[in-house]
Amino acid sequence: MCDFDPSQALDDSCEVDATGFESSCFNMTDEIFKLDEGLDVVVSHNPRTLRSVAYLLLGVNRMQKSLTQCGRELSDDELCCAIMDSLVTETVVERTASSATTSASAEAKRVYERVNSGNQCTLLDLYRKHIVLTSEECQLLAVTLKGGNCERKVNFKLARYISSIIKPDESLTVLLSLKSNLHISCSMKDDKAVLTLEECSKEDLKSISEDGDMDRFLFFKRTKGMCENMFESVKYRGWFISTSDAENQPVELCKVDAKRHLTFRMD
Repeated sequence: MCDFDPSQALDDSCEVDATGFESSCFNMTDEIFKLDEGLDVVVSHNPRTLRSVAYLLLGVNRMQKSLTQCGRELSDDELCCAIMDSLVTETVVERTASSATTSASAEAKRVYERVNSGNQCTLLDLYRKHIVLTSEECQLLAVTLKGGNCERKVNFKLARYISSIIKPDESLTVLLSLKSNLHISCSMKDDKAVLTLEECSKEDLKSISEDGDMDRFLFFKRTKGMCENMFESVKYRGWFISTSDAENQPVELCKVDAKRHLTFRMD
């Protein structure tokens, strides 16, 4: 049996665009019920027609991601992320300036200024493993928490930084803190970026310049869809915070092409 293309069920399928999709799938009709003087109830109906179903199938076929992952069906949250990832693209607006200003900016070293004290969150990877801290080795591990072990997950504090110089490939800049003076940082060893936990006072991190080595504490937070986040090292570009498939394995830095999980959900 040959494959059926849903667009064959539509008239002028070659002319189908986003506007047609939206108008067909979200063509709501309202029914008004008067309950009392000045009080009405409006019930909206979305007529279910074969044409609407065909448009919906076309929309799903255009999605960039599969509706399954690693042989399992996506959860409601993951499905929402997959849909929004196909519709929403993060855009960083580049500031424009005169040639003289641009030349001066290119020569100047950037300074990142902290603009807030930080929002608390927890991080979960693709398999919903939480990030926990081992007290013995002071190391971050990715672990599936069950029962009464939820208190083991790390409550990160994300402080946001801004810079007067913005490049097109850069995103929101953040500092990931576990405690007031304990933060995630990066170092390079044998041509490999290494994730470490390092103590540093809050005052020393108020302003971070590229001139020194303090940008090792900063990460670009790149958001995909509604809830998928990636953290790229500011100092070592192309290295991302990642987790392994296996349980109780260290959180490490890796390249995009490594067989590790680079996306996190923030709760």
